[in-house]
Amino acid sequence: MQTRFTQLVGCKVPIQLAAMPAIGSPALVAAVAEAGGLGMVGVPTLPAEVVTALLADLRSRTTGAVGVNFLMPFLDRDVVAVAAGAARVVEFFYGEPERALVDTVHRGGALASWQVGSLAEARAAVDAGCDLVIAQGSGAGGHVRGQIGALALLHEVLDALSVPVLAAGGIATARDLAAVLAAGAAGARIGTRFLVSTESDAHPAYIDALLRAGAEDTVLTEAFAAELPNAPHRVLRSSIAAATALPQELAGEVDWGGQAMPIPRFGVFAPTVQTRGAIDAMALYAGESVGAITRVQPAGEIVRELVAGAERLLAESRR
Repeated sequence: MQTRFTQLVGCKVPIQLAAMPAIGSPALVAAVAEAGGLGMVGVPTLPAEVVTALLADLRSRTTGAVGVNFLMPFLDRDVVAVAAGAARVVEFFYGEPERALVDTVHRGGALASWQVGSLAEARAAVDAGCDLVIAQGSGAGGHVRGQIGALALLHEVLDALSVPVLAAGGIATARDLAAVLAAGAAGARIGTRFLVSTESDAHPAYIDALLRAGAEDTVLTEAFAAELPNAPHRVLRSSIAAATALPQELAGEVDWGGQAMPIPRFGVFAPTVQTRGAIDAMALYAGESVGAITRVQPAGEIVRELVAGAERLLAESRR
């Protein structure tokens, strides 16, 4: 299932794992890469030596394509150079595209990508020298840059850009993947579906909440903004109610980068298997696709199911 994205990155299938810091375990990243997709690891606040060890671990687990995602508000520019020397793709999100960062990535030998939420931001990413762009629609879980749906955003950006464009936001099924490919996307960036996978490091109570939820149970909000104010994100509505009712100012703590890090009430970090405290009152990120997810599956099985189903649907549409 070759597209401009797979040819550029060296993947077998047009699927990118959305970077999910802490929850996107090395096992999950490697499993997606081994299945032919682009495995992505998120590294906000991690120092260079930890990122170096993490990427070395991933290289020992898979020969597939692996990328690193940086959130601009937490960016350490020295770590970008480290990532560029060891990853196939270095991606940025939640900030205006910068040519200096893209140049750093290219000097390290990696491809540069930017996740964007508008046509103007997409054009800025290309002008900065990015090799590919991810167009994120408003149905995405986690932090959300887009203000319109994924298909509507694709319609705006595809004719305006010369680089491969991936669609993101609300994609969890073979039908979703087929739809964005038919619309002209070179692939899909998928998060929530992989969050509910065997290899995910999401807290079991978080996974249970996702399996019970439907699209109507998610909400776009700015509630969980203790460390990142004025940054819209999509979570389960129940987590806002639980955090509002929490009597103390700390929701719990998590082991992160070898240290115990406190999680404030309305903090940005989602609960992982290493998290302790009021799990239901933490940021339970979820995309609008959550209602289509009914069981926990191995990540490789998810990739194969999505691709096989999309291929069948696209073939049927051409008959």
